[in-house]
Amino acid sequence: MAKAKISPLKSTTKSSKTFKYDIAIVGGLGHVGLPLGLVFADKGLKVLLCDLDAKKAELVNAGEMPFVEYGSEEILKKVIGKNLTVSLDNSKISDAEYVILTIGTPVDEYLNPKLRTFLDLAQTLKNDLSPEQTIIVRSTVFPKTCEQLQRLLGASPTPWKIAYCPERIVQGYAVKELSELPQVIAGLTEEATRSAEKLFEKISPKVITASMEETELVKLFCNAWRYIQFAASNQFYMIAKNYGVDFNRLRQVMTDGYGRAASLPTAGFAAGPCLLKDTMQLAAFNSNSFDLGYGAMKVNEGLPQFIVEDLRRRYVLNLCKVGILGMAFKADIDDIRDSLSYKLGKLLRFHGADVYYSDEYASDPTFVTKEKILSTCNVVIIGAPHQAYKNLNFPKFTEVVDLWGACQKKDELSQRVSKA
Repeated sequence: MAKAKISPLKSTTKSSKTFKYDIAIVGGLGHVGLPLGLVFADKGLKVLLCDLDAKKAELVNAGEMPFVEYGSEEILKKVIGKNLTVSLDNSKISDAEYVILTIGTPVDEYLNPKLRTFLDLAQTLKNDLSPEQTIIVRSTVFPKTCEQLQRLLGASPTPWKIAYCPERIVQGYAVKELSELPQVIAGLTEEATRSAEKLFEKISPKVITASMEETELVKLFCNAWRYIQFAASNQFYMIAKNYGVDFNRLRQVMTDGYGRAASLPTAGFAAGPCLLKDTMQLAAFNSNSFDLGYGAMKVNEGLPQFIVEDLRRRYVLNLCKVGILGMAFKADIDDIRDSLSYKLGKLLRFHGADVYYSDEYASDPTFVTKEKILSTCNVVIIGAPHQAYKNLNFPKFTEVVDLWGACQKKDELSQRVSKA
């Protein structure tokens, strides 16, 4: 079947400037920017990836992904050096019709959004931007940030075209999801909205336009909702554990043929660079009045402590060797940012345990193999439910803490449920 021809992008207004690139992505080698750039380049658009990370730039220029992103490396090898270019010079964004900002937006030590980081970057880019371009904020930002960006850029005879299109992908599966999920878009002007819509129609099955206020809350609500859902499961896990009940078996009983309970996730660490951060951004926006969000944080962040206290009731930890399998913040990726496995390890060491770390994707000179953990440790905790742990054979007297049910074979669990 012949591949559909992609028409070149044309601005919604007349422009006296000829652009070298269709799109420039700032933060273009990160977990949000790089997959997005690959998908656009795969559609035939000329994409410039701007970043300051020279090591990542070297890898990408060599056709290698700097992190796990399924389905991406084949595309990268096809487009790099052709319609995909990497630059360590952010000033080159002036050569692009669309400028997409994808930098991280963390919270500070008081769990308040660090908006200054985003605005400082915008200040450094200011002289390389023009009203002829469409500026699209892709980062998850505090509400009203786009308006602040407009004020920072200053008055102009021609209005600035600033739009917001928050990313909503699952890390590691962005390439797949960008072609499947709808994109929500808002602009500070009607022209900005139309321009951003025209761009994302190239890759998305559906583009939903909304007000800026709605769009700013979409991503924050999505991540806070997921965080609260995980907290519910984790609280249920703790209650079941204290009662001597296997939560994973209980969950299967609850959800078997009962659709109203089907959305209940497994228990497990709810971590990473987004869920807690965006829940706290939402709380800060609402004048720190978000009881559900703070309750979810208490449960999710307290789960490592719960595991340690449960072990302390049954073991003398300073005589134990404890292995943590999975240091990434979620399954089958290599990102360790804000992983609760590290918090768990620190708590175990505080109580005297000899702790070993292992991961299937993330690498660190201090990590050991899973085989060493199985042969050495009398307590093994599943920190991230990597597929590689599904068929592990644990020594007979090893204590296995598996919140996720990652090592429980589905057929065995089903048999146990049917016999109940």
